Amino acid sequence: VSPRTSCNVPVWTEECIDPMASQSSSGFRLLRVSTDAKNDFEWETVCSWEVLEQADYLYSCAETEKLYQLLVQYKDSNDAEFLWRLARASRDLSLLPNIEAGRKKQLTFEAFEYAKKALEKDDLCSAAHKWYGVCLSDVGDYEGVKVKIGNSYIIRDHLERAIELNPKDATSIHILGYWCFAFAELPWYQRKVAAVIFSSPPESTYEEALAFFLKAEEVDPNFYSKNLLMLGKTYLAMKDKEKALLWLTKTKEYPAHTLEDKEVHKEAVDLLKKLG
Repeated sequence: VSPRTSCNVPVWTEECIDPMASQSSSGFRLLRVSTDAKNDFEWETVCSWEVLEQADYLYSCAETEKLYQLLVQYKDSNDAEFLWRLARASRDLSLLPNIEAGRKKQLTFEAFEYAKKALEKDDLCSAAHKWYGVCLSDVGDYEGVKVKIGNSYIIRDHLERAIELNPKDATSIHILGYWCFAFAELPWYQRKVAAVIFSSPPESTYEEALAFFLKAEEVDPNFYSKNLLMLGKTYLAMKDKEKALLWLTKTKEYPAHTLEDKEVHKEAVDLLKKLG
């Protein structure tokens, strides 16, 4: 995760696959590319890695809809690198404020299917494990408390596997910290319900969550506004006001490039006001 700002990029609008060459064997696809506002088109043969590079550029610019339109062309790909990015793009699109409820649900389930397929194609791909865990959590929001709690074990397993495969991925470490925080702050009555449904419901502590958030910051300092916020909130939950103020102030000062950054900034400001 990194700060993303708006920028102008070529729009990949149409594709034509050479019928004499398979995508998997050649790695090439013929794309029609709009290079400017006048929509002057030219045909180019583009390597798979160039499409992935374009996708990562669009992601860095927070061009969510353009990114989705680019990657959805590859929804039938057998390449995990395309599929996990499409899962992430579908999820990001579902989180935009202008997406209506029905479309949001559809995108949420599509994201999970893409992540699942990515994992099936390459179970040694750290990002596939990460986004499978994230998307499984999202799907659980539509399937009830019992399913969501049951999925929590699976989610943690995949996040741990993602970190094992790529120990330098601060995002996976952060998400695992968030998992721990969510169960640490679970109200007592929800714990009681979970204990009735499961003999040993998922448990965690603020100390465990804190360790992951700090580790994420160590791996990639200042990489994500929400990690700063969660450090502040975790210290707050642990009654350490001094450190909570430190991290919440850092959150407030973080450049707000994305909608999430702006929401995080507002929450940090509100918490700082309450702390006086």
